[in-house]
Amino acid sequence: MKGAKHALILVAENFSGDEIGSAWAMYYFLKKNSCDVSIIVPKNNNVTERFAFLPRPEEAIENLLGARDFVLSFNTERNKITNVRTERVDNELRIYITPEKGSIDPRDFSFIPAKFKYDLVIVLGSPDKESLGRTYEENPDIFFEVPVVNIDNHSENENFGQLNIVDITASSTSEIVADLMQKMDADKIDETIAECLLAGIIDETNSFQKKNTTPKSLRIAAGLMAKSADQQKIIRYLYKTQPFHLLKLWGRVMARLYWEEGISLAWAPVYLEDFVQSRSNPSDIPFILDKIRENYSAGKIFMVLYNENAGTVRGMIKCNTRELMKAVADALGFEANGDSCEFKEEANDTTEAGQRIVEKLKGKMEG
Repeated sequence: MKGAKHALILVAENFSGDEIGSAWAMYYFLKKNSCDVSIIVPKNNNVTERFAFLPRPEEAIENLLGARDFVLSFNTERNKITNVRTERVDNELRIYITPEKGSIDPRDFSFIPAKFKYDLVIVLGSPDKESLGRTYEENPDIFFEVPVVNIDNHSENENFGQLNIVDITASSTSEIVADLMQKMDADKIDETIAECLLAGIIDETNSFQKKNTTPKSLRIAAGLMAKSADQQKIIRYLYKTQPFHLLKLWGRVMARLYWEEGISLAWAPVYLEDFVQSRSNPSDIPFILDKIRENYSAGKIFMVLYNENAGTVRGMIKCNTRELMKAVADALGFEANGDSCEFKEEANDTTEAGQRIVEKLKGKMEG
């Protein structure tokens, strides 16, 4: 990592605040090592809005663009090229080539992909390459041509990197990154880096209240605070300061919350009217789900369903563990993504759709 000249930082498509904190920190740390850095952060308004108090890197973009060049090569051994020019015509880029002699033999042409401009890829908090979504789908070759450092704290990580720093005893990816930076060059951890890392740890441990908090987590957090990371500021932004439209939506949803004792499920329907009256939108659903999760310590499964449009109901489920999430997803025929999953149902009534899913889940989980 110290010798990298141009690094690419990636997070899972369904990223959390932990990934934001660790990615921002890694960016600033590598910049201090004279490394050019790019970060791909898929669009997630809820998470990025919550962490807007952290300084967002200028190179943080939503999609990987221009990752490599392609070379149009011409063999000039038998026929030299005297002139090359380009022209844009509608949706075409035309390349005009003037040969020294006669016509051009098509066999003298070749189309060659150049090397990627990155010499290091760092993946944070993603269990596998597929969880990177569009970035991996559109650029699979980068994972075979560029060294990959895979940093994660989840047991289901597939160790897909050339270097895998996977510690399932760590509270968060941010904790692993903080520990790594302290070992590499602790003097380069400034206030900004420390605050990004502490924000990631606090978010992933719910301010050190979750069972994944360990003595090492607390020691590392204390070390970050010694570097001037402001714990109270982070807690104020993450837990005490919420936009008014979110509070209004949260209040409307909590008024109709359902509790299923047998499977420890807390769930609620959200109607189109709720979005209109609170001036919110479906991108706020992850926040509502997290709030339900925070306020129901007895819960293990949490679900919110909402009307996307007439005839279509979308839903999101989160579980306390990824293992439980996989079991729930398998029971319902959905696809899990870490500790959550999203799904779509053809239905007109959100509550009835939720009740059908609950009954199906009870039949599978209780049996």
